[in-house]
Amino acid sequence: MAEVEEVTEGCRLPVLRRNQDNEDEWPLAEILSVKDISGRKLFYVHYIDFNKRLDEWVTHDRLDLKKIQFPKKEAKTPTKNGLPGSRPSSPERDVKRKVEVVSPATPIPAPPETTQASVFPQNGSARRAVAAQPGRKRKSNCLGTDEVSAGATDTAHLLCQVSRAGRKPLFFGCEKYLPACEQDSQDSSDGIPSAPRMTGSLVSDRSHDDIITRMKNIECIELGRHRLKPWYFSPYPQELTTLPVLYLCEFCLKYVKSLKCLQRHLTKCDLRHPPGNEIYRKGTISFFEIDGRKNKSYSQNLCLLAKCFLDHKTLYYDTDPFLFYVMTEYDSKGFHIVGYFSKEKESTEDYNVACILTLPPYQRRGYGKLLIEFSYELSKVEGKTGTPEKPLSDLGLLSYRSYWSQTILEILMNLKSENGERPQITINEISEITSIKKEDVISTLQYLNLINYYKGQYILTLSEDIVDGHERAMLKRILRIDSKCLHFTPKDWSKRGKW
Repeated sequence: MAEVEEVTEGCRLPVLRRNQDNEDEWPLAEILSVKDISGRKLFYVHYIDFNKRLDEWVTHDRLDLKKIQFPKKEAKTPTKNGLPGSRPSSPERDVKRKVEVVSPATPIPAPPETTQASVFPQNGSARRAVAAQPGRKRKSNCLGTDEVSAGATDTAHLLCQVSRAGRKPLFFGCEKYLPACEQDSQDSSDGIPSAPRMTGSLVSDRSHDDIITRMKNIECIELGRHRLKPWYFSPYPQELTTLPVLYLCEFCLKYVKSLKCLQRHLTKCDLRHPPGNEIYRKGTISFFEIDGRKNKSYSQNLCLLAKCFLDHKTLYYDTDPFLFYVMTEYDSKGFHIVGYFSKEKESTEDYNVACILTLPPYQRRGYGKLLIEFSYELSKVEGKTGTPEKPLSDLGLLSYRSYWSQTILEILMNLKSENGERPQITINEISEITSIKKEDVISTLQYLNLINYYKGQYILTLSEDIVDGHERAMLKRILRIDSKCLHFTPKDWSKRGKW
C-alpha cells in the first residue's frame, strides 16, 4: 500500500464522498493539487465522470491508498501542444476537447413514399418506429437524443394524434415542412454537422484549461443576505482569492476584501437596482436591460460572479457587443439580483441568449424557466426566432429541454378543429408562434419520443402519459411572463456604428 507522502498531482484513486442519498461511496478521483497546512496534508480532488462543482479538498483518511494509480512517467516533462509550461491533460480532458456540441437536430426527412395514413392506433404509445428503418444511420444531436439520417427530400408530412382514455381523440397533421437552411447546421463538404460559432460573453475555447483554472479559487462569496459557495474558478484578483470570504455589493456587484470595506462602500453606493432601464415589472419581479458598453464596470463584475457558477464558459472583458438582462426580486431594501442572461446585440446565428444563470439561492423555484421565457418574449417583439448559444451547461440544458417541451405541448394541446376537419399545424407555425427555432422544435419532439414512422409517413403521437404529465407540470408552473407588462422597443444595432 502506498504512503500518503507518495500521493502527488495526477494520481488517481478512490475517494470517499457522500452522495445525494446520504450514502457513502468511493468514486475514482484525480488529485489536482496537494497542500500542507500546519503539518496536515490536504488534497484537491476531481471525481471522474462527476461535475466539477463537486470538486473539493479532502484529508488523507478519505483516500483509498490501496488502489492508487500513479501518473505516467512522461507527465514529469509537462508539455502542451508541443510547448513546455503546462501540465499534461488527463485522458478525461482530452476526450472532452474532442467532443464538439453541434446545433440542434436537422430537419426530419420525409419517408421515400409519403402515403396518407388512416387512423393511428389509440393504444399505440409514442415509440421510436423510425429505428426499424433499414439503411439509415443514427446520430446524436445536442440534446442527447437520436435522429434519423436519410436521403434529402423537400417535404416531411407529419400526422399528430392526441390519445386520451375515455375521450374522443384529436387529430392534427403537419404538412409540407420545408427543411431549414442547412448552411447553419451542416458542412456542405461532408454533411457532418459543424460546431456552432462560439462568440458569447462567457464562451470557452478551452485554450486556458490548465491546472489553475480547474480548481475553485474562491472559498465563499457574501452577496446581500446570502452566502454563496462557488462551484468553479473565476478570475477575481489573486490577492482576494486567499480570503475566507469575498464581499460583493448586491446592487453594483463591486467586490471588496472585508465587511468593513463593504459597509464603507454601501454608504457611498446610491444604487438600489441594477443600472439600466427597467423593461418589465409584475408583482415583485423586475427585469433590467443593461448595455455592456454604457455600464461596462457592472457588466464585467456580473461576468465575474457568473463565472463562479458556469464552468463551460470563460471570461471576456469586452462586454460592448452584449446586452445583459438582469432579473430581480423587490423588497423594502431594493431590487435583489436573482439571475440574468446576456445576448449579442447582433447575432448572425439567431442566438437570443449567450449566457444564462440563476443564482444558487433561487434555483429550483421556477426562475430559470422565467428567464428563458423572457428571452423568447423579447424574440417575439423583435419578430425573430431564437436559440441559446451552445454549449449549454448541464443545468441550463435541463431547463431548456423542460421549457421547450412544455411550450410545444401547450401549443399542440390547444389546437382546435375547424369545420369538422382535423386541426393542422406545421413546424414553421409552431416556430413562429413560440419564437423557438425550428431545429429546437424538432429536437424536442425527438427528445419526447413523439415521432413515429407509420404506413409511409411520420406520425406525432401524444399519449395519455405525455398529456397527463404535461398537465401536472403546468399546474406547478406558477411563475409566468405577462407580455402586457413588457415595455421593450428593439433597436437596430447594425445602424448604430460601435453600438
